[in-house]
Amino acid sequence: MQGLDFSTVLPYTDLLLKGVWWTVVLTTSSAVLSFFAGILFAIAVLYAPAVVAYPVRLFMWLFMGTPLLLQLFLIYFGLVQIGLDIPALGAGILGLGLHFAVYNADVLRAGIVAVDPGQSEGARSIGFGRWQTLRYVVVPQAVRNTAPPIGSNMIALLKESSLVSVIGIAELVHAAQLAISETFRPFEFYITAAALYYLLNLVLEEGLRRIEKKVEVSR
Repeated sequence: MQGLDFSTVLPYTDLLLKGVWWTVVLTTSSAVLSFFAGILFAIAVLYAPAVVAYPVRLFMWLFMGTPLLLQLFLIYFGLVQIGLDIPALGAGILGLGLHFAVYNADVLRAGIVAVDPGQSEGARSIGFGRWQTLRYVVVPQAVRNTAPPIGSNMIALLKESSLVSVIGIAELVHAAQLAISETFRPFEFYITAAALYYLLNLVLEEGLRRIEKKVEVSR
C-alpha cells in the first residue's frame, strides 16, 4: 500500500501556479460578463418590448434548466458546426458568463422591482428620461440591494470554473490532471488543488465582504 508523498507536488509548482493564474483570469472575466449581462437581461425582461423580452426569458429558462457542462459542450463543440469556431478560453468565459448571468438577472430583476417607485418619480421630476432613470437611479440601487446574493453567485462561479477543464483550458484542475498523468499520484494533487481553490475562495470572500461594507456605507 502506497503512503502519501506530497513531495511529488513540489516539481509541479509552476504548473499548478499557472493553473491558478488561468483560474483567476477565467473567473474574473466570466464574473464581469455575468454581472453586466445580468443587468441587461433583467432590464430586457422588465422593460423591453415583447419581441425582445420573450426571447430573453426563453434564453434564461433554457440556461437555468440545463447543466453548465452541457452548455460548455454546445458552445465549444456545437457552434463549430454552424461556422462559429470559438477558442477554448473564449468558450469557457462565454459559457460561465452566460450561465451565471441568468441567475444574476433573476436576482437583479427582483432588486429593480423592489426599488421605491418614488425614486423613479423623483428622477423624472428633475428631467431624467426613462433610460437615464434606470441607469443613474434604479439600477445602482438594485445592485446595492442585491450585492450579497450576487456575491454568492460569484463564489459559485469560481467553484464551477473547474468544469472548463473538459474543453482543454489549462486552469487549476486541468493542471492537476496533467501532473497526475505523469506521476500517478491523484490524491496528493487533488488535495493540493482543493487547498488552492480554498485559498482563492477566501480571497474572493474577503474582497466581496469589503465591497458589501462599502455598499452599506454608501446607502
